[in-house]
Amino acid sequence: MSLASLRLAPGEEDPEHRPPLISLVLAFLPMLPLLAGAALAWVDDRDSALGIRLCAVWAGALICFLAGVRRGLRFRQDGGPTLAQLATTLWLFVLGVASLLSPSVTPALLLQLLAFLSLAVLDPIAAKRGEAPRYFARLRPAQTLLPVGSLLLLLLKVVA
Repeated sequence: MSLASLRLAPGEEDPEHRPPLISLVLAFLPMLPLLAGAALAWVDDRDSALGIRLCAVWAGALICFLAGVRRGLRFRQDGGPTLAQLATTLWLFVLGVASLLSPSVTPALLLQLLAFLSLAVLDPIAAKRGEAPRYFARLRPAQTLLPVGSLLLLLLKVVA
């Protein structure tokens, strides 16, 4: 608990639990192409296969990037990374690369769903253990709603 949190009035939020504005922008802005791509795939059938594949490539790249973010968080931690942190980074990276290398879009989308759902679960745990910024506890679940919803819509379009 920080000194700032001891001086909070009832109902005020600890600043350590609030993400900086730039973090919010960088968390949600890259998710918008997935949302737009999923909506477009349902609205316009002309090139939906190409659009779905481009969304899958974008999602795979995001997952690889987020694996790097997880790895980068360890550089600010005393004592270096834990085995769980390295395993999470490797898990996300493998899912991201496997989805990018998938010859079919359906397995790619399933791997990406698994990766984003993993982030929604694992990052809040890491935040509570002090292995990630405290605001990740609320940011990641909210952030992953967009790609999970978008990927589900894309998957439904593919199997429909």
